[in-house]
Amino acid sequence: MPRSKIKTVTVNDKMQKGYKYKLTEPIGKNFHPEFKPDLTPKQMLSLGVFGGKYMTDCEREFPKSWFVGAKLSPEGHDDTLNYFHKHASQPLKVWQKKGWINKKHDPRGWFQWYCRYYMGRRLDKEDEIQIKRWKGMRRHAGQIEKNCSSGKSPDLFCRPRQRQALLHWAYDSRRI
Repeated sequence: MPRSKIKTVTVNDKMQKGYKYKLTEPIGKNFHPEFKPDLTPKQMLSLGVFGGKYMTDCEREFPKSWFVGAKLSPEGHDDTLNYFHKHASQPLKVWQKKGWINKKHDPRGWFQWYCRYYMGRRLDKEDEIQIKRWKGMRRHAGQIEKNCSSGKSPDLFCRPRQRQALLHWAYDSRRI
């Protein structure tokens, strides 16, 4: 992206005040060659991820179109909003305790990183860490493929919690 096109985003939401980052790539383009998510953030939000609780105070940071048709629940986590109606998340405190959260850049975790990456933010070291974590989730798709193969079409009732977890990581588990 030419220098004149670089945009700075300032975040002021419940978890970050005055956080700034630069968008150096076009939206949805120039991803790392090993990072090939099946779903965009908009698609994930419309399918139902994280019980609708994720990003309910972030509408000013991301395109309005992402929130059209999004399944959100500002009041609290609601598993009925998840595509597979299963709880497939650990609490934020668990992620923090395990060191999976970069509190400075993405205090909400992987999906926040992905949304910002999709928008065009690049943070070399952090991108490498998050892409490695994303690739690690592929093992769940392998387990679904191994245990849920019943012929021509996928059995969406087989391993729904694992399928929901994969949706949280931009893998389209409806196609497995």
